[in-house]
Amino acid sequence: MTEEELKERLDAYVDEVWEDAVEDIRSLVRIRSVEDLGAAAPGMPWGPASHDALVQGLKIAERLGLEAHECEGYIGYADLPGDSRRQIATIAHTDVVPEGLGWTVDPFDVTRRDGYLIGRGVLDDKGPLVLSLYAAHFFKRLADRTGKRLPRTLRCIVGNAEETTMGDLKWYLAHYDGPDFCFSPDADFPLICGEKGVFHGHFTSAKAFGGEGESRIAWMDGGTVANAIPGRAEALVRADVPALPAAEGIELKEEPSGLVRIVATGRGGHASLPEGTLNAIGLLVGYLLDNGICSAGERGFLELQHALCASGHDGAALGIKTSDEKFGPLTAIGGTVRTVGGRLVQTVDSRYPTSIDGDAIRERLGALAEAHGASFAVDQDKVPFYIDPQSPEVQCLLRSYDDYAGGRSEAFVIGGGTYARLFERACAFGPHEPKEEVPDWVGPEHGADEGVSEESLRRALKVYVLAIWRLMQLD
Repeated sequence: MTEEELKERLDAYVDEVWEDAVEDIRSLVRIRSVEDLGAAAPGMPWGPASHDALVQGLKIAERLGLEAHECEGYIGYADLPGDSRRQIATIAHTDVVPEGLGWTVDPFDVTRRDGYLIGRGVLDDKGPLVLSLYAAHFFKRLADRTGKRLPRTLRCIVGNAEETTMGDLKWYLAHYDGPDFCFSPDADFPLICGEKGVFHGHFTSAKAFGGEGESRIAWMDGGTVANAIPGRAEALVRADVPALPAAEGIELKEEPSGLVRIVATGRGGHASLPEGTLNAIGLLVGYLLDNGICSAGERGFLELQHALCASGHDGAALGIKTSDEKFGPLTAIGGTVRTVGGRLVQTVDSRYPTSIDGDAIRERLGALAEAHGASFAVDQDKVPFYIDPQSPEVQCLLRSYDDYAGGRSEAFVIGGGTYARLFERACAFGPHEPKEEVPDWVGPEHGADEGVSEESLRRALKVYVLAIWRLMQLD
């Protein structure tokens, strides 16, 4: 079969299956598959809801004629056997970040509006997972009609813990051989060949908040996950509402026993893309400091939070600002704050280039914590990832994208982290079109009203089929 014949069949295929694909996306979005380790059980290491989404993803794969396997609840995969057991693979995930605030539609259903799908996971990453399964289904039907199998096995890996630790893929790679090449439809087109290092840690206040005596702050809470810029944060403080000034983004609510609830509303977003966001924790802390709503013992930790959450996102106020030619500048944001045992725990998310490493970040943040009467601990550190953009596989994928998008594309690097960084040879490959103009009511991944155009998903499905076809021909 020539590539032109393949493309003709592919156009008809996408038209035929599209409504089924949307309903399969909907069946996944309806599951609130946020990791819940507190409810984990044998066979459900990431919690029951995450497991439900994994099972549903594998049910879709099985209905599409693939050989589906669940791996002790950690992860799953679906195979289309080829002439060789060697594999070309895709990997996408069924888990999502919490919905957060600000939705105008049900986050756990798919709303179709003016050619867009809206719902948690339609872009990150339940929609792309369904695309990968339908790409395999195209080749399954082709093999059934022609009697010819692909040169290699096509494996669609169904992840279940990408948004947190990627413990699912770590488990998989400890028990299964890796593929010859893998791409993850969990990022931007045209192609991502490198990812900054991902550093997570947390500051803990040395002094307890909320106690008797001079303490002014009874409680503070903000954000949903460590790898997202919070759109909302609040504190319960000892103060009088009439004595507090109004401020943009700040809401004051009188509570019993002489307490005031201060709610800050910012603009949330992904930790790797802080431009255009407004950190609600920084907004809240700034209001507390500006109006002296803290004791002398509480001020030090608030100033530390202010340096992290309200003084830019380049790490300058933290002493870790740096950049390199390959990855560009470091970013650092505060994701969540919680009151734990009377102490404040503030998380930090940094995406870093090769001009610094995790040890240096840990050392400098540890010294900063000590200077503000706090402590610092590292939660995880993933080193930067890079694959040669001139490699045959990357060039194959870029040509496949250009066949449908036009022009000549080049690979680039990002601050986000995908499954690609854990494989020997892999990359992240769409489906989001970063240059696509979308209505104001369409939100980003990890944000409220997360959305994606149906046209871009339809085109991505065609790109993936053509890319897989060409990858299979490489030596």
